[in-house]
Amino acid sequence: MNKYLVIVESPAKAKTIQKFLGKDYAVIASGGHVRDLPKSTLGVDTKNDYEPHYITIRGKGEILAELRKKAKAAKRVYLATDPDREGEAISWHLMEVLKLDEKETRRITFNEITKNAVKSSLAGARNINMNLVNAQQARRVLDRMVGYEISPILWAKVKRGLSAGRVQSVTLRIISDRENEIAAFQSREYWSIEGKFHDGVHKEPIVAEYSVKGKKELASKEEADAVIAAVSGSTFSVTDSKSSERRQKAPLPYTTSTLQQDASRKLNYSTIKTMRVAQQLYEGVEIKGHGSIGLITYLRTDSTRISDEAASAATAFIKERYGAEFLGEDRKEAASGKKIQDAHEAIRPTYIDITPASVKDQLTNEQFRLYQLIWKRFVASRMADCVTNVTTLTISDGEHVFTASASKCVFEGFRSVYTEATEEAAAEKSCRYLPQKGFVFKGQEVTGEQHFTQPPAHYTEASLVRTMEELGIGRPSTYAPTITTLLTRHYIAKDGKNLFVTELGEAVNEMMKKAFASIVAVDFTANMELLLDGVEDGTVNWKTVIENFYPDLVSAVKDAEKDLASVRIQDEVTDQPCEECGRMLVVKYGPHGKFLACPGFPECRFTKPYIEKTGIPCPKCGKELTIRRTKRGKRYFGCMGYPECDYMSWQAPKGSAPEDNGGVV
Repeated sequence: MNKYLVIVESPAKAKTIQKFLGKDYAVIASGGHVRDLPKSTLGVDTKNDYEPHYITIRGKGEILAELRKKAKAAKRVYLATDPDREGEAISWHLMEVLKLDEKETRRITFNEITKNAVKSSLAGARNINMNLVNAQQARRVLDRMVGYEISPILWAKVKRGLSAGRVQSVTLRIISDRENEIAAFQSREYWSIEGKFHDGVHKEPIVAEYSVKGKKELASKEEADAVIAAVSGSTFSVTDSKSSERRQKAPLPYTTSTLQQDASRKLNYSTIKTMRVAQQLYEGVEIKGHGSIGLITYLRTDSTRISDEAASAATAFIKERYGAEFLGEDRKEAASGKKIQDAHEAIRPTYIDITPASVKDQLTNEQFRLYQLIWKRFVASRMADCVTNVTTLTISDGEHVFTASASKCVFEGFRSVYTEATEEAAAEKSCRYLPQKGFVFKGQEVTGEQHFTQPPAHYTEASLVRTMEELGIGRPSTYAPTITTLLTRHYIAKDGKNLFVTELGEAVNEMMKKAFASIVAVDFTANMELLLDGVEDGTVNWKTVIENFYPDLVSAVKDAEKDLASVRIQDEVTDQPCEECGRMLVVKYGPHGKFLACPGFPECRFTKPYIEKTGIPCPKCGKELTIRRTKRGKRYFGCMGYPECDYMSWQAPKGSAPEDNGGVV
């Protein structure tokens, strides 16, 4: 009989921890949340101090029965859910629903799933932190109130099945505002002038940019042509040469936000995919010689701090692998003026000596690529600065000035491990050689190029996460779910990496701005996050936050019911006729994406799959591949010629295909 019971969320986590604790401990997974507010009602007693009413989640009966049996026989129960507000709340719900003795129930947390971390957590076991629990309760109740009070307005005024969310609504507004900026943008013409100067020795010329009093732009073709005519036949020489040393600081280790941004840019991962794969690496994977171990630290954090133990291990590793000269100095992120949830470390490898190359054949391709990104970034963060010599030439004929530059890396430092794509592009533009001051060129070619100012870029998942973080909207755990919800609800759509507001999303956003302006205000949402931080600190009563919010929400809902006009969103009509009644089929949305349906519902209930073409030929028969989904929503590639051609693949063949966005097409 086990003396102690440890309850975690997932089976993978349970398997990893069980290995560390031995036979005196039983480690069992609860499968995440065990109770929640009911789906059918608001679930909050607004007349009784806003008391939430929780019920057991359907399907949890069997696991709860097993947990009760194990808990009753155990000498002590340890609640080892994730080390954040949500994890604290899950532990509290477990204690409540299992009716555990508070004296014999202890809360343990660890930032990494390693033997030392788990053993240390047992030694530092504590009571459940009700401030953390209440901060999570406040978030859950606020979100429920917004969703359950406003969603019926959207059903009545726009379309059934829609939803409103506290964080998702303001995020939708941010994307919509950017789309409006792009639509209103008026492009302006400008010209640049480039000179190619020949030294008579090298085949490759010196490429330099023309500037007038430091400005590199000319307003019109006439101005550019005048400059080109004026320098024709002129003799140019190097009139000035300046050299300087440029030091590029090592990057900070990853936070949730920066990991999601980098994974999007470098790996083309959606935010939800990044978090899913990172969760696998955190909870544990099978590694030869180690068994099931967690490869990275906790993945939901906005701190760049690392432990003394991790810093010492990194120092020893870098010194041995690269040399003492590659060691960097300790540095901390500059204060940003916002509250940082510093309970966790930055995201880093748990064992720095487990290199990506050494475990590549034991990880999936997704796991390997993300682990490699995290490992390289962390190692780079502990290394010395990159040192570059930059030489800038001034090239002139006495009246007209061109400038050229060249850079030479004299010490790679952290860039021997980690390099940004922008750095590589900048290196390509740098001249490979530069002559000395006083050198007279043998000739030159001067050309002008027309440009137009560009509108602001469409948001990508990476840039949206960065904006949400900068504005204080949401927290590390909410970025990916918020974006996924907007995609799933079809308020926004992806084209490549770019995010666009759909017609449906625009209608919802306009209605929210008219009727619930405060809820979709950036400042309101950011201030609400600060209030939740105050609840966590114990300086703000969580029910006071609810009490100050709910009456204004109810009043706004009543006004919206009276004042808002209905908006009709037309279904997208296709050119395919219904096979039963002949009406043109329309595009509908289900749990696994698009499907085609007859607009005559409920008289005609005909439906058929929506076939999304990829433009990629089938490797087996040459017909076009389409994106399909299994009954569980997993995406795969199948031939358009099915069933005659049975080709299918989970991965796209060579060529481009839409990136998986969590089941949304």
